[in-house]
Amino acid sequence: MANGSRHVGMSVVGALVLSGALLSCGTESRTAGTAPQPSASAGRTAGNSPRSAVPSDAAGSTNDRSPAAAGHPDRSASRCRTAELSAAVGRMDPGAGQRNFPVVLTNVSSHTCTLYGYPGAAFVDAAGERLGRDPKRTPGDPAAVTLAPGASAWAGLRYASPGVSGARAATPAALLVTPPDERDPLKVPWRAGAVPVSGNASSVFLTVLEPGTGPQGPLDGR
Repeated sequence: MANGSRHVGMSVVGALVLSGALLSCGTESRTAGTAPQPSASAGRTAGNSPRSAVPSDAAGSTNDRSPAAAGHPDRSASRCRTAELSAAVGRMDPGAGQRNFPVVLTNVSSHTCTLYGYPGAAFVDAAGERLGRDPKRTPGDPAAVTLAPGASAWAGLRYASPGVSGARAATPAALLVTPPDERDPLKVPWRAGAVPVSGNASSVFLTVLEPGTGPQGPLDGR
């Protein structure tokens, strides 16, 4: 009887171990599944034709609405880096006391990369000191902009004319433009006169990036 009891006990233990192993395998098979791939139609794509013109907040800003944070797939492996881009400021599009400029980023690398969200921007004087406050982000619907080599994306830069608003103004030497999720800025000489830096109506606004060079085309870039 003693030997029989031991055999029964060992059989029960063995069955429990086998059952636990089967449950563990089932759990692993569920958690190791492949995540669904994003639709090929998501985002926006700029054209393949090279542009004729070459075109915050480390100096601009790190985009706080990255694709991953906004529920989009993480595109960090293919995002455009500062060294792969050039920056330009397009011609002013005036209207109703406002000054509007397209800020253009162009892919100067030999491979396709992606921009998403808002660029950073900062006016600086000849000594590199910042003028005014960080631009405010105009509410928008960010979408990935895929840039083939030579293609561009633009964001709108807008502020009230200091002569109309009465804000204290200064004339920058350059505009620093920082691509989304990057910290190193691109420096563009500023030739459009005084900008508001303090007082009422001194805010500067930026829109999300979208494909192209904006309504007026690029003015100059470095």
